[in-house]
Amino acid sequence: MTRPLARLGAAALAVESAITRGAVALGSLALFAAVSVGLYQVVARFVLFQPASWSEPLVQGLLIWMTYLALCGAMRTGTLISVDVLYQMSRGRARQLLRLVGTVAIFALLAVLLWFGAILCWKVRFQTIAGLNVSAAYAYAALPTGALLSMIALVARFFDPGKEPAVVPDTIS
Repeated sequence: MTRPLARLGAAALAVESAITRGAVALGSLALFAAVSVGLYQVVARFVLFQPASWSEPLVQGLLIWMTYLALCGAMRTGTLISVDVLYQMSRGRARQLLRLVGTVAIFALLAVLLWFGAILCWKVRFQTIAGLNVSAAYAYAALPTGALLSMIALVARFFDPGKEPAVVPDTIS
């Protein structure tokens, strides 16, 4: 009976890994696109003297998407939020309890982002972004999308922690 459960768990982790890698890749692509559009914006405004009204809202939207897509990568690796001092001091069951409490707290925050992000998308679906003439819901959809992907990565991190992130030593003397 444990062999089928192990296969199911391995399959779920493989799916999560593909989702997380895809989200981080899309977040990286959004960063590249934002930098490229930002460069175009500077050249168009200060070299060509023909400012593009669409470039700034596009950069803002791309940066929002980049942040929320890459968030799941940080959740999966455990590098986003940590309580380093408590984690280093704890051992055994105390460390497991700390991991559980942290995971539940972050999951609750992501659930709030998912819920209210979806409500916000619904409310702004008829508003358009100036300069782009697209629905503002496309930009706001980054909140529930990133929260959902991050929830998947967070649960995977809890059940398959892998290597703990390295704690940066205090270099201030």
